Amino acid sequence: MIPEDESVPLKGATFADFEDQAEVLAQTALPVVLEERAALESNAEVEAAGRCPHCGSEGAYLEKEVTQPEVRSLHGPVVLTKQHARCRSCGGSFSPSGS
Repeated sequence: MIPEDESVPLKGATFADFEDQAEVLAQTALPVVLEERAALESNAEVEAAGRCPHCGSEGAYLEKEVTQPEVRSLHGPVVLTKQHARCRSCGGSFSPSGS
């Protein structure tokens, strides 16, 4: 957007061109910032499944598989890590990590 070499002219001639360049930068950088921020949350990853939200049993366990669903934000797609748990009592599945 801003060349390192000051002798290279800036791209664009109108304010709308500059807005478009800033929008491209935001669509590229902000999803990465959101992904990193979500990963830093204390409840983003848990060590134990906890109680089953379906039946209340403490017999839940974490599954080995972790998925990375893509969610939509105002600034574009964001990929988050999601853990999965299953209950031995009722067979229900749930995500033990926070939203």
